[in-house]
Amino acid sequence: MRVSKNFTLRELTHSNSALRLGIDNTPTKDGIHKLTILANSILQPIRNKLGPIRVTSCFRSEATNLAIGGSANSQHCRYEAVDCQFVKNGEMDNIKIYEAILDLGLDFDQCILEFGDSTETQDPNHPAWIHISYKISDNRKESLVAYKNEENKTRYRKPITYKTL
Repeated sequence: MRVSKNFTLRELTHSNSALRLGIDNTPTKDGIHKLTILANSILQPIRNKLGPIRVTSCFRSEATNLAIGGSANSQHCRYEAVDCQFVKNGEMDNIKIYEAILDLGLDFDQCILEFGDSTETQDPNHPAWIHISYKISDNRKESLVAYKNEENKTRYRKPITYKTL
C-alpha cells in the first residue's frame, strides 16, 4: 500500500528485529493515517528534492522498541518519527537530508543529526542517520546533535555550526 508517491506502508513499518524475534509490528488504522501524513509532510518533499532516501526505522510497536533498546518515550511508537539516510553514487551524505529540511522550510518536531563523527564540541559532517519527527500540531522545530560522551552515554545538544530554525 502506497502512503505517498514514493513510499509504502511496508517500508515505514518494516523491522528486521521484529521479524527475527517474531514481534508483531503491525500499525493500527489510525497509525496508518499518521504514517501517511508523516510521509507526505516530511519524506516525500525530501525525496522530491534529493532523490531516493533510505528509511532505516519508522513505526515501532512498543514490543519492537523495547527489544531494540529504544527510548521509552520514543516518537517512533506514536507514528511520529522516521530515521533515514541519503546515499548517492555509493556515498552516504546524510547532512543533505538536514539541509533539505531547512531549505524546504518543512515543519518538523525534532531533527536530530545522529552520531557519526559528532562530539560534544563538533557538529557531524557525516551523521550516521537523520532522525525526523513530525506531529500533527505543536511542532517544536528543534534541531539537535546526538553524540556519545566519554562514558559512552548518548547526549543531545543544539548544533554549533549548522543553521537551525
